[in-house]
Amino acid sequence: MALSLSPDRTHLLRDGQPFFWLADTAWNGICRATEADWAVYLAARAAQGFTVIQFVCTHWRAYAEEPAFTLDGGLRMNEAFFARRDRLVQMIREHGLVPAPVLLWACTEHDPGWYLSEADAVTVARYIKDRWGGEDTVYFLGGDGDYRSEKAEKWRRIGRAVFADDPGAIVTMHPGGQQWVVEEFRHEPWFSFHGYQSGHGDSEANLRWLLNGPPGVATVEPPPYRLLPPVHPAINLEPNYELHPAYGSTRVFSDVHVRRAAYWSLLVTPPAGVTYGSNAIWPWATRPEAPLGHEGLGVAPPWHEGLDTPGVRSMTVLRRLFDGLPWWRLRPAPHLLAEQPGADDPARHVMAAATDDIALAVIYTPAGTTLRLDLPAPLSGRWFNPRTGGTLSAPDWTTPDGLDWVLLLRKEE
Repeated sequence: MALSLSPDRTHLLRDGQPFFWLADTAWNGICRATEADWAVYLAARAAQGFTVIQFVCTHWRAYAEEPAFTLDGGLRMNEAFFARRDRLVQMIREHGLVPAPVLLWACTEHDPGWYLSEADAVTVARYIKDRWGGEDTVYFLGGDGDYRSEKAEKWRRIGRAVFADDPGAIVTMHPGGQQWVVEEFRHEPWFSFHGYQSGHGDSEANLRWLLNGPPGVATVEPPPYRLLPPVHPAINLEPNYELHPAYGSTRVFSDVHVRRAAYWSLLVTPPAGVTYGSNAIWPWATRPEAPLGHEGLGVAPPWHEGLDTPGVRSMTVLRRLFDGLPWWRLRPAPHLLAEQPGADDPARHVMAAATDDIALAVIYTPAGTTLRLDLPAPLSGRWFNPRTGGTLSAPDWTTPDGLDWVLLLRKEE
């Protein structure tokens, strides 16, 4: 099941067909899961409509129980570490899911991408790529690092060295929260799509970074719509995690925040997909515990409590919605809004996308409102419930209640 870029380079293809990225974040899953538990988890995510599993491949600041390599007397890969996990990686594929390994986590001095020499970083990344990779794999070369400005050159060299013999590989960077690194990598031959992290803040500034900041502004121009070259898909690889305390307020994110971040992310750029995360899943704890190296996040629930939650169910509904649409033809369309309800309050920001011919428009509103639209032709509408998947007629553009809704507009025949 080979992955590639679409001819217009706005989304991914799987065996030549549009591939909707709906990832789950199991950073510690490969490191800590038993085979039996991993099978339960993967079966659930496959049935729930997920398509990608993101995971870390080595010890890092949140996992120090067993080293993937040692440096005493020179770099030596721990064959036993990888042998114990070969089967878990293969199980991802057996469930029809795409593996998305982070080759070099790089957030702090406790992470391989931070402290390894450039030569050792290339060796580790190549080893993992050769062992666990394939044409059905998406590689995160770096995880959660700062790759901006002068720091980017090292990573550009690492990428060229690791993927020089695999020009068809699908590769991206996973940058730190609200760090935009497109300009640093968009011209690299190994770089396939824009990965970004809107992160876990809930302040007005945090929200506006996603709504009005780099993801949309740096990817597209205002109408008339034009993709900025060189074109790459854009995917939010780490939006608000369900059950995660917000940076600043410490309010715990619920399914409401998960949905909001997901729909905003999908419609602010040409949609290619989005990642879901849960504070119950990523640490992969078997009992309540404070995640290693993540002070201030409180106690995370055990992994099994993240299997079926309101946020997960919302992602299943989202996947079903987009499966029924030609989502790969959608483009950001803020000009369809005659008035932006979130102009003064970003939490109420309405996001709109449409096909070039405006035969289909998808408008997400995170809270009840009456939309004022500027439509170039008559369109018939229905309200889609992002919590349940149900639909209601839309005799006008007023939401059925005060919750979040999706307005689906289609050209009248």
